[in-house]
Amino acid sequence: MSSSIFAPLHGLPRTTGAQPSRSLVARLRMAMAVSRQRRALARLDDARLADLGLTRKEALSEAARPMWDAPRNWMR
Repeated sequence: MSSSIFAPLHGLPRTTGAQPSRSLVARLRMAMAVSRQRRALARLDDARLADLGLTRKEALSEAARPMWDAPRNWMR
């Protein structure tokens, strides 16, 4: 029997006992924090951006990303 009622779940990320999945509320809080950080980055002046090694264009590009578009390691 090659087909399974669980076939649509194939390929989705799975959690392990070592890393429980975050609750929806925790993920929303993290996404909102990412959004706040990106807005703050966009408000920095050129001297502060230079201290971080970023150009104005790079900062604005990062700030324009949607709040749910964050590196996976930030969401753990």
